[in-house]
Amino acid sequence: MKAVIMAGGFGTRIQPLTINQPKPMIPLINRPIMEHIIRLLKNHGITELVLLLYHQPEIIKKYFGDGSEFGVRITYVIPLEDFGTAGAVKAAARHLDERFIIISGDLLTDFDLSQAIAFHEKNQAQATLTLTSVADPLQFGVVITDKQGRITKFLEKPGWGEVFSDTINTGIYVIEPEVLELIPAEENRDWAKDVFPLMLAEGAPLFGCSLEGYWADIGNTDAYMEACRDIFTGKVAVQISEPARKPQETIFISPDAAVDETVELKGMVVLGDNTRVSGEASLTNCTVGRNCLIEDGAILENAILWDNVYVKSGARITGATICHQVKIGKNALIENGVVVAEETTIGDDVHIRPDAKIWPCKVIESGSTVTGNLIWGEKWRKSIFEDAVVRGLTNIEMTPEFSAKLGAAYGSTLPKGSYVLGGRDAIRSSRMLKRSFVGGLLSAGVNVRDIAMVSLPILRYKLTTFGESGGFHFRQSPQDPAATEIVFFEGDGNEFSSAMAKSVERIHFKENCRRAHYSEPGGIEDLPQIYDFYREGFLRALDRDILKRKAPKLVLDLNHSPAVYLLPDLLSDMGFDVTELNSHVHEKGVAQAPDELEQALDRLSRIVMTLDADAGFWLGASGEKVRMVGAGGRVFSDLESLSMMTALVSEAEQTGSIVVPVAAPGAIDTLAQAGGLIVKRTRSDGRSLIEAGHDRQARVVCSLDGRFGFPAFQAHFDGLFTIAKTMELCATTGLSLDEAFQKVPRHTYHHVQIPCSWEYKGGLMRRMSEEAVDQDASFIDGVRIDTGRGWILTLPDPYRPVAHLYCESPDEDTANRLKETYQTKITAWLEEMAEKNKG
Repeated sequence: MKAVIMAGGFGTRIQPLTINQPKPMIPLINRPIMEHIIRLLKNHGITELVLLLYHQPEIIKKYFGDGSEFGVRITYVIPLEDFGTAGAVKAAARHLDERFIIISGDLLTDFDLSQAIAFHEKNQAQATLTLTSVADPLQFGVVITDKQGRITKFLEKPGWGEVFSDTINTGIYVIEPEVLELIPAEENRDWAKDVFPLMLAEGAPLFGCSLEGYWADIGNTDAYMEACRDIFTGKVAVQISEPARKPQETIFISPDAAVDETVELKGMVVLGDNTRVSGEASLTNCTVGRNCLIEDGAILENAILWDNVYVKSGARITGATICHQVKIGKNALIENGVVVAEETTIGDDVHIRPDAKIWPCKVIESGSTVTGNLIWGEKWRKSIFEDAVVRGLTNIEMTPEFSAKLGAAYGSTLPKGSYVLGGRDAIRSSRMLKRSFVGGLLSAGVNVRDIAMVSLPILRYKLTTFGESGGFHFRQSPQDPAATEIVFFEGDGNEFSSAMAKSVERIHFKENCRRAHYSEPGGIEDLPQIYDFYREGFLRALDRDILKRKAPKLVLDLNHSPAVYLLPDLLSDMGFDVTELNSHVHEKGVAQAPDELEQALDRLSRIVMTLDADAGFWLGASGEKVRMVGAGGRVFSDLESLSMMTALVSEAEQTGSIVVPVAAPGAIDTLAQAGGLIVKRTRSDGRSLIEAGHDRQARVVCSLDGRFGFPAFQAHFDGLFTIAKTMELCATTGLSLDEAFQKVPRHTYHHVQIPCSWEYKGGLMRRMSEEAVDQDASFIDGVRIDTGRGWILTLPDPYRPVAHLYCESPDEDTANRLKETYQTKITAWLEEMAEKNKG
């Protein structure tokens, strides 16, 4: 049997470790990662190897040669292009005329490969995927199998709402040669995205074999350090070439190394050839490569040193990776998570703070304090996007420098010469940061149509005309007035997909931005007619005659937003009697704390009653969110507004659908059914809701936080249009807001947030999936179970260490009992996982 080792990746996520070498050649206990894989294969009797190379292939070929030194025979294949994981194997088809196993050259595992091969043979499979359970399955492909191990479903890198198991695809496959016939020659194909789903659709014998043991995808520097720590602590055993100092001891010293008797070695320590440790140095859980010198008084804990590293006296290195040919000065302090790349010189008394990454060939002057990445600048988080939003503290995290780099990265993902649409709110800091961002876009050769200060719905409406490749909007964060947000949009006005966000992040972190020729930077254009364009569509989508006859009397809190320049005049032209509050633009900040918002709503309520108005509306600063107030002064919550909107639409429309998140109250189903409409539930993120709203039957799109979209005008959330449309619905149905709310069935609805560590989210969703067996359940977003008298939904938060529990019932006692039962269950499951993790 042969093995195919995938060794062609660029290793961009693990830079700077891969600046000067391919990822499989990164040292792991003084041997390349791939050497440990080759030893594993040999231990299972697999000695015929095909290595698929692409990036820096000569380094791998020089080290491994024909494989005879390692007791194997190696054939090298270098595809002409990057054909993907399956396309690359197809390029080696002439060498694969029998069953073979595929494994990555940058994994660390001790799996029993023979067990997987036997399982494959027993089930007469065409392809067998090795599976394992992990704490955080988000970064991997989740695989669902039946009791016999036959694969029934794939979830490629799912969101938390789609994680119904913590069993993931490890990237190790046993394959029959006829499977290669499914892969076109010299075309890009991926096993997980293309080939295996095709086999599943065709009913081919496709199986998953769950293996126990250690498995780690060494995809970034944190994973690399964690794998080293796991070796130090005995979680996984690897073959170590250096001999043990004494039998049963975990101190491994090359015969050519020299260690003074006064040196303290604790835990697991590996010292390579010709390395010298002197004086009263102390090493705990460390691996040190060849030709290193560690002077008296140096302290190393959980440190990884490659070859030719010089550590001067008094230096302290904790939880860091030091690459080849690095010099570290006296009394330097290097903290956890730091990576120092090749040929870097660190002076005396330097302090490198946690997680800083130093690129190759740098000089750190003595006495310096390094707080961030050298070359990349400040890196505030592993992932800068949350859905389609980048958020940071203004002028601290979200700086002009950061904005310019992010703009250049975004521009680099777009075609040169394309156009994007840009806008902002009224805040000065948004203007400052947007100008820097635009400069970055121009530097990448992208043109900007700048509409300056504008409400977000107007920007998104313009994007629906397909004149631009994308758009962005700067605004003060609704959650934190000290923070600025950038919201990114695709060319159709929808929020950025996760794939687009990752593309921008990848370029931003690599600083691999496209730089336009000096004669070809992008240009800036104005769009003076954008308000007229929006106004025309706005008026066309409403029944102006009925509104003029009704002449609704409104109190409108414009919240100092850019909507003051358009909305009052629009409403007046349709016959509204509008009393405006906060109708001047405020440049220094409009975000309101929760207590301030409650005060504003209370003030709005009192004015509505005093003026005997038909309704009152509070408009969010970006123009998307609304809060509604009835003629009697009742301030409706976001959930009450959702139900009330359903009542109005169901009364006014005869057919169509209402798009809501899975967690929306069940009372809306009763309302919609009575009106002849259907309820379409989808994931709660804005992108999923809007995509569902593009259906021709959709009448309204509702979020849980007071945002509405009306596809007859635009499916995107639009608070300006919502105000006018709500009053049109009231006029059409003859119902006031208060009367519409009276039609809403009275249900008890609970939402509880339960603390849940990231490492337990996958296990929690697995337990909820098991709980849902043989029950009426859905898995659109999280796990929702209908009990007959109510329902519960469990949904992990994608950005915070909490899990959301929703429950509802027409009966208050039942709703309370559901909440208490499942809150108790979830808490017990999490405690059980935590206890097991301690053990």
